[in-house]
Amino acid sequence: MPHNTLQNQRVVIIGGSSGIGLAVAKQTIEQGGQVVIAGRSLDKLEKARQWLGNDGIEIFTLDNRNVEELKTFFDRIGSFDHLFTPGASYVRGPITSDLDVARSCFDAKFWPQYHAVKYGVPYMNPNGSIVLMSGAFSQRPLADGASYAACNGAIESLGKALAVELAPVRVNVISPGTIHTSFNWEGAEQAVRDKAYEAYTRLNLLGRVGHAYEAAHTTVYLMTNGYTTGSTLYPDGGYILR
Repeated sequence: MPHNTLQNQRVVIIGGSSGIGLAVAKQTIEQGGQVVIAGRSLDKLEKARQWLGNDGIEIFTLDNRNVEELKTFFDRIGSFDHLFTPGASYVRGPITSDLDVARSCFDAKFWPQYHAVKYGVPYMNPNGSIVLMSGAFSQRPLADGASYAACNGAIESLGKALAVELAPVRVNVISPGTIHTSFNWEGAEQAVRDKAYEAYTRLNLLGRVGHAYEAAHTTVYLMTNGYTTGSTLYPDGGYILR
């Protein structure tokens, strides 16, 4: 019997204390699902649980760059149905950037998702799903992020390869444009954030920045549509078509 809701499904979100991950947690609970959220900050996780208003939410501190912590995390939580892996912090720069900049997206975004799948799959329901997260820069790169574009493209290719390797577990990718969250430009002054958001409105067809709940809606669709796998969806306001 196909599942078109998350009712009674257990959803694991690595990076679920803010932004798109938190919005996915909220929509999961609204559909009657159970949520496990993991992140680096216990304080943020506690605030997320309070904001969601559900004492049944399981929270775990986790550095998703640490392979041993990831392995221990999945050993602790046991069986589940769906995995979403949005948590990442990185910088981008031109090809002349230092090696640390060039590697930052792979170190913070590609490998953590790769290892999360590696250690999470043994505990997954075979009728479940994995949703990875890349970014629309993969399809429409600007002039200041060669390694960032390559990383997002690699995640989208990884999604296809895993869909083949792990079937019948479904694997898809969400590749959003700029989404209005507190995570973007973390530590930057509000004026800097506002300027960046304003610039993005001129880069897409809809003329506005997206919202976390819109990207979350796409993620939940990929979890609940039992006949979609190996796909990448772009909730980007038409960024890649501009």
